[in-house]
Amino acid sequence: MGKVPAGLGWLWLKEGFALFRKQPFETSTLFLSYLFLMFAVGIVPLLGQILPILLIPVFSMAFMQACVQIESGKKVYPSLLLTGFRSPAFMKLVQLGVLYIVAAIVAVAASALVDGGVFWQIMTGQATLDPQTVRGSNMSLAMIVAAIIYTPAAMAFWYAAPLIMWQKMDVFKAIFYSFFAVKRAGKAFFIYAAAWILIGVLLPSIVSSIIGLLLGRSTVMLVLFPLSLIMTVVMYCSFYPTYTHIFGRPHGTTPAMALPPAD
Repeated sequence: MGKVPAGLGWLWLKEGFALFRKQPFETSTLFLSYLFLMFAVGIVPLLGQILPILLIPVFSMAFMQACVQIESGKKVYPSLLLTGFRSPAFMKLVQLGVLYIVAAIVAVAASALVDGGVFWQIMTGQATLDPQTVRGSNMSLAMIVAAIIYTPAAMAFWYAAPLIMWQKMDVFKAIFYSFFAVKRAGKAFFIYAAAWILIGVLLPSIVSSIIGLLLGRSTVMLVLFPLSLIMTVVMYCSFYPTYTHIFGRPHGTTPAMALPPAD
């Protein structure tokens, strides 16, 4: 299989917008239901810190399935949040969530070599994020180091959940295929990520500046909150095209690009 065209990254973003436009209220309600559920889980002592990360693969399939519903012309309901829990692959998705936690711990722990553990202490709740804590530390560099170390894991996890649930792969086989799929689509993912960074940084800045000039600074947050909500939901919708353009649509359809074994 040859390299994936770089322009596909922009197409993924456009298709995410297209999916959102078909059911904007429904997908936003699904996301808000997810946030509410995570808030409720976060209240639980000890487990409240672990469960939101552990269940990321499980809940990610709710948004992937929502996109399948939209493509099929079916309504999206908050009950889709239970999609991963009802799947026979539930325990495999939980195992994947455990690997999420392990990878995050390794990345953040390794960053302690750069800043003496300041970033680690903040992430684990041992210290608060304030100017006094950050001043004199190399926390910014530590965050960059942690991100670089976590990148291979992110590549391995990107497609793993849908491969586990839709293509019935084992956890480590799904991780293997995901890593090399992202690697071979590297240029497309670069365009995709760059586009989202520009949208996530430039668009809010432009909108807040215009609103601030026209209506005053006090109204900026009233506009930025729904805008950031919409952008986040669109981003979730765009995850689905990144899958279908590489592996094809779920439920027995022919993959768009078959992945041969790694060299």
